[in-house]
Amino acid sequence: MIKKISLGTLLLAILIIAGLFFYVRSSLPKTEGEILVKGLSSEVRIVRDQSAVPHIEGKSIADVSFGLGYVHAQDRLWQMEMNRRIGAGRLSEILGEAAVGRDKFLRTVGFYKSAAETFDRLTEETQAVLKAYTNGVNAYLRTRTGALPPEFILLNFEPETWTVTDSLVWMKMMSWNLSKNIWDELERMRLLKVMSPAQLAEFLPPYPGDQPPSLPIFKEYEQFSQSSLQQLADIVGERVPEGVGSNNWVISGENTRSGKPLLANDPHLGLAAPSIWYFAHLKTPSLNTMGATLPGLPGIILGRNDHIAWGYTNTAPDVQDLFLEKVKPDNPGFYQTPDGWQEFETRKEIIKVKDANPVEVTIRSTRHGPVISDVIGGYSDALPDGMVIALAWSSLSDRDVTPDASLPMMRAKNWEEFKKAIQYFTSPQQNMVYADREGNIGYYAPGLIPVRKEQNSAMGRLPVPGWVSDYDWNGFIPFEELPQNFAPKSGRIATANQKIVGPDYDRHITFDWATPYRWRRIMELLEQENEHTVETFRDIQADIYSRLAEEFLVIMQTTKPNSPHMREALTLLSIWDGRMKSDEVAPLLYTAWLRELNKAVYGDELKGLAPAYVRQRPQFLLNVMTDYRGQSRWCDDKNTDIRETCADILQASLEAALKDLSNRYGDDMESWSWGQAHMAHSDHLPFSKVFPLNLLFDLKVQSPGDTFTVNVGRHNIRDEKYPFTNLHAASLRAIYDFSDLDESLYIHSTGQSGIFFSPYYDDMVEDWANLKYRQMSMNPADYETGSIGTLTLKPEWAGD
Repeated sequence: MIKKISLGTLLLAILIIAGLFFYVRSSLPKTEGEILVKGLSSEVRIVRDQSAVPHIEGKSIADVSFGLGYVHAQDRLWQMEMNRRIGAGRLSEILGEAAVGRDKFLRTVGFYKSAAETFDRLTEETQAVLKAYTNGVNAYLRTRTGALPPEFILLNFEPETWTVTDSLVWMKMMSWNLSKNIWDELERMRLLKVMSPAQLAEFLPPYPGDQPPSLPIFKEYEQFSQSSLQQLADIVGERVPEGVGSNNWVISGENTRSGKPLLANDPHLGLAAPSIWYFAHLKTPSLNTMGATLPGLPGIILGRNDHIAWGYTNTAPDVQDLFLEKVKPDNPGFYQTPDGWQEFETRKEIIKVKDANPVEVTIRSTRHGPVISDVIGGYSDALPDGMVIALAWSSLSDRDVTPDASLPMMRAKNWEEFKKAIQYFTSPQQNMVYADREGNIGYYAPGLIPVRKEQNSAMGRLPVPGWVSDYDWNGFIPFEELPQNFAPKSGRIATANQKIVGPDYDRHITFDWATPYRWRRIMELLEQENEHTVETFRDIQADIYSRLAEEFLVIMQTTKPNSPHMREALTLLSIWDGRMKSDEVAPLLYTAWLRELNKAVYGDELKGLAPAYVRQRPQFLLNVMTDYRGQSRWCDDKNTDIRETCADILQASLEAALKDLSNRYGDDMESWSWGQAHMAHSDHLPFSKVFPLNLLFDLKVQSPGDTFTVNVGRHNIRDEKYPFTNLHAASLRAIYDFSDLDESLYIHSTGQSGIFFSPYYDDMVEDWANLKYRQMSMNPADYETGSIGTLTLKPEWAGD
């Protein structure tokens, strides 16, 4: 009996294992052989190199776009599915009621509606490329014979046919994720309810050297409850975090050993599994280009061709404004304008919900944009006294034609052609650096940046009365007047989300520039060498020296220890070189101390807002700790009867940090390390929060750096469970060498595949963390050597 049961169990186990084996095999993409497909005009050849990067060759841009759609669907179908559902506000269909609130907001802003309208404005050639790409995705969905990626099986649904709007909506979402100025407006509005304007001016200090005008006070703010604003802030989501944005730099041949330009780029985004990026090479008789693509979209976003290379960082302009709109008391279908009452535009949408009844949403819009406050309640009680909040955002403008820039950029052979292409790049504004084979380097920041009137005292920093014309936008900054620089005398250009314009620039872009630590460090390293090489550029991208730590260590070293543990910590910090190395304890001590210092200095002033607004605030803390203009008074804890000094707060914060670290990692300080705490976490959507699926889908690796180092690794100090985890970092790194463009280098944060049991799901993770690179060659002799397969797509009629 026992033997029979054991044998049966063994057979069952063998069958399960065999079934899983065949399932795994069948869900991986076909990379060899031929496939007949509809929608091609001629044959497309796809060689996947040893890193699984597809090199796609065809006779026309339409055919290689078709091929790109096909391979995107092969390797990243689940990622594409989630991206389009996010943009369309259709997560509830597969995730249930928990996603309804998010879907309401996404439908209200109208990302998908705006994407569909954008398509109608595009050139015929751009539309044709989008259609060809869409046909490629759908050709894969029709011809696949194996299992779907496991996420579809686990959530029990199949993908629908792909559409051009599915592609365009993700471009809108990328623009959204790199904007969110409205978060800062809500923050200021809420803080003014617990702080005076003078306190707020100190708490949110201007960019170093700037002195922005004072904030206006709107009496309407008194009517808003913190709870309703908190709900709205929760729906809007996190602000663009400090440190997220990117680095790029370019130097001319006079500063390189080869005499040819070098260009580097590493965009900083939220780490995800799989990576947001997918590398590809597109080749036709008239086009040869390679670089980073976004699954779901045709074309090379960041990369090069045979003549030029380009790279982006986020400019982070203020392209969003919130408008308070008064609703007519006796007729809620109307709102007040400078010219009288005007009727809301309305539309209804149905949100399908898994295992629940559908939800009908009525969406209202004003002349400024969608009424986003409707997502937090009924029309009458969302906000007091018949007032609602509408969003104005440049990406919803009928002038947004960003996809029209893609093909001309890939084709550009010189600066003039590049400039002509990027005039169509309208959202989100990016700092673009450029180099070409002729030795030229340049910079441009294209995008739709609203012009605010002189009498607008808020200038995008606060929600403003929508019934007052002074606060209306007055068009956009002309393309010719946007920041630009060609062939600078120094032969160097670098951006790292710092302020990109000088005092003589008479247009307003934003008040909320990122602190300039990374940019200053990059410029310092560029100026240290007279003959840069690819190796020196790799060293710069790997740099983990913290200029912020350099400033704070001077202050921290004034602290008197009151325990052996504290004395040990101060000793370690005294001999630390300020480099955020993974295998050292000092970076962890410094970071944990700074975290506690943030909470201790201003947590009392924030009152109930502390959970939402405690974050890394380096300039403010430095002003307080150095008593800039008497700001050391912030060190006094308002919740105690004694008057604390900054010395008291420093000592107490270190003590709190050491206690916290001991609770997390044990009492042996020598066993602690920054890398142990600072794991780079690439999370999977949606299984990152589902145990034990997160163990299969998420990717983690120890990483160096911090928010303010060139090699960025941003953490969220509000996260009590994982306050030091690296959540935002270099999503990819690239170095373009104009002495031989086929010796250019790249790496991204995970791997090419989006299927977790593929060997290419995580094969780049360790190399990414250790600053190792792959060759970015468009030479067949390079990419065919060691390739993993050649797939040929043939028009179906050719096989008849």
